[in-house]
Amino acid sequence: MNFIKNIIGNGAEHKNGKAVTEEKLLLEISGMTCDHCATGIEKMLLKNEGVTEAKVSYQSGSCECSFDPSKTSKEEIVNTINETKNYKVKSEIKKEDCCATQKDSSLQNSSHFDLIIIGGGSAAFSAAIKAESLGLSTLMVNGGLDFGGTCVNVGCVPSKNLIRAGETAYHSTHSNFTGIKPKGVDIDFAQVIKDKKKLVATLQEKKYMDVVSDFENLKMVTGWAEFKDNKTIVVDSKTEYTALKFIIATGATTNIPNIEGLNEIGYLTNVSLFDLEEKPESITIMGAGYIGLEIATAYNRLGVKVRIIEFTDRVLRTQTPDISEALEAQMRKEGIEILPNFRAVKFEKKGSETIIHCKCPDGSFKQITEKGKIVVASGTKPNTQKLGLQNIGLQLTKSGHIAVNEKMETNLTNIYAVGDVTNTPAFVYTAAFEGKIAVENAFSGSENKADYSSLPWVVFTDPQVAGAGLDEAQAELQNIPFEVSKIELKDVPRAIAANDTRGFIKLIRNTETDKLIGARIVAPEGGEIIQQLSMAIKYGITVRDLAESFYPYLTLGEGIKLAAITFGKDVSKLSCCAS
Repeated sequence: MNFIKNIIGNGAEHKNGKAVTEEKLLLEISGMTCDHCATGIEKMLLKNEGVTEAKVSYQSGSCECSFDPSKTSKEEIVNTINETKNYKVKSEIKKEDCCATQKDSSLQNSSHFDLIIIGGGSAAFSAAIKAESLGLSTLMVNGGLDFGGTCVNVGCVPSKNLIRAGETAYHSTHSNFTGIKPKGVDIDFAQVIKDKKKLVATLQEKKYMDVVSDFENLKMVTGWAEFKDNKTIVVDSKTEYTALKFIIATGATTNIPNIEGLNEIGYLTNVSLFDLEEKPESITIMGAGYIGLEIATAYNRLGVKVRIIEFTDRVLRTQTPDISEALEAQMRKEGIEILPNFRAVKFEKKGSETIIHCKCPDGSFKQITEKGKIVVASGTKPNTQKLGLQNIGLQLTKSGHIAVNEKMETNLTNIYAVGDVTNTPAFVYTAAFEGKIAVENAFSGSENKADYSSLPWVVFTDPQVAGAGLDEAQAELQNIPFEVSKIELKDVPRAIAANDTRGFIKLIRNTETDKLIGARIVAPEGGEIIQQLSMAIKYGITVRDLAESFYPYLTLGEGIKLAAITFGKDVSKLSCCAS
């Protein structure tokens, strides 16, 4: 049921035997901040003898008013609202606009909505789900990637599927036990990619399209949306739609560096690479962030020769050096070539090969030949270029992201932004959370905020890298008194028994409160235990609490206990039953 119904029209009713002509008025009101505001306006209007009924909705920012024109007028009603300190009538909503928001067979032909969502990824769908629960008439406009966005189509789902496929192949040729000798593997690369495509299509349908298929208040349109003004968008330069509120959820895409010749060589990104059914002989990955490293992990294990060119001094530059060193050691061991402090300055094609002209760490220049494919994984940039933001004065950050506060509000009161297009952490689960609270804040009078101080995250390399809260460098920048405890996996019984001691568990505590403020894990399947540490940070658990808790013996999680104990003891002096 929509907030705005068939409420405009003229009619007659009989009171005391006399015919009374009644008119109805629908107004758009600004300045309301909660449902209490709406109730106050209703009471104020009903003091007017000519007003027979007043229904004000904070969610839709509208006022439905029935009145006797012989006793009052539209102008008097409007003035009553405008004379208040906080509330103003923005416009009268005409009958044709009002009817366009009704949820009936005409919704698909509507041009006015309570909410317009621009984008079609996880943030957009989360917003649409919440909007449906509130009964909001909603339009979702999506251009570029299919509905479902980056995660299901070209990001999380395909990359993790290929990483697992590569892991299966790797373990069929490598063993941690001298008594077990693997006999090898036959990789049907084309079939692996076909299976990946099938998985993506299935999840895109089941987890996105099927979820909203029976929504009564949602219209979905494929096309590029551009703001004409802060109330109007134009889709594909031809169809206009208006709304009370907007949510921008257009995500991000690969940032293509401006390097001579790059656009002429036919480079790939994760979008095109993951659909390539013919296995390339080799790939050179430009960038050693988490996207580049996950691609390297998967494709190297699927039998592709992998090289990484990174213009900074190490892989995963956003993390502390010990994490980078642990990852580099494993990747080099598996045959991945890593070239830190190499900067590509020019690309050129010579036959079927690509020549990469690089500036080396010592300032000299070197030509690198790539017989296979060039994969660009040099970070992402927000998708804002086609939105017409210059038409509405929406504020951006220095990096080009849409600037939002903790409530997902932009500098324009009726426009919110969520997900990777904003200056918030770029994860599918944070995007979904932001989509939900944006709708709640916009239409329900909520004051929900996004608090990412304990946010858990994982990089799906092998070993995995997982974290929550602050690392030691961040704690130092914030002038927090801290102490670090780091236990190598060679001292964790689970890792010893598995003959796989790659990595470590690192805890950071506030020395004044003993509360855990951060954690970093480098370990096989390390991502599976980071949630516990995230919850510990969120709820102020102390290191002593962690040390005195019970952990099943021979689990990786027991390493948390050992790391907590190690704040005050030498781990080499602890037995397997340390407490």
